[in-house]
Amino acid sequence: MKNILLIFLLGSLSINAQTYEYKTVTTVESLVQSGLGRSRMIAETDNVDYKYATTIRTEVDGKTKKQKSKAKRNEIRTKAFEETKLLNFFNVGGIRFNNIATNDAMVTAKMNDLASDGWELAFMATGVESADKEPEAIFITRYVFKRLKSN
Repeated sequence: MKNILLIFLLGSLSINAQTYEYKTVTTVESLVQSGLGRSRMIAETDNVDYKYATTIRTEVDGKTKKQKSKAKRNEIRTKAFEETKLLNFFNVGGIRFNNIATNDAMVTAKMNDLASDGWELAFMATGVESADKEPEAIFITRYVFKRLKSN
C-alpha cells in the first residue's frame, strides 16, 4: 500500500512540473555631473532567438573546433523595445533627491504593472560603470521577472 501511495505521489509531482518564462527590465541611470547624461528604463517587446547569434566551441582530439554563428550585429539587434525616460541623478546644482524618488516611483509603477500581468520579481543585479579619471558614470540595474508559462 505504501509503495502504491509513493508511486502516486511521485507521478503527480512530474505531472504538475511547472515551467516559467522570463522577462528582463533594465534601468540605466546617469551619474554625469550637471545633468548632461541620459537615464532610461528599457524592456524588450520582441522575442529573439539567441541561438542564431551563438558560436559553439568544442574540443576534439586536442583541437578546438567551432561552429561559428553567421549572424551579423545588425541582424541580431532588435529595434522593438520599450524605452521609458528617467531623470538624471544630478543637475547643475548637484544631486537631486527628488529625481531619485521620481525614478523609484517609475520603476515601482512598472513593477506593479508587471505584477498585475502575473510577473514576479525573481532576482535583480546592479552595477556601476565608470572610467578611472572621468567624472561620468552610469548605474545599471537589471530586474528579472518570471511567471508560469501558459501552455
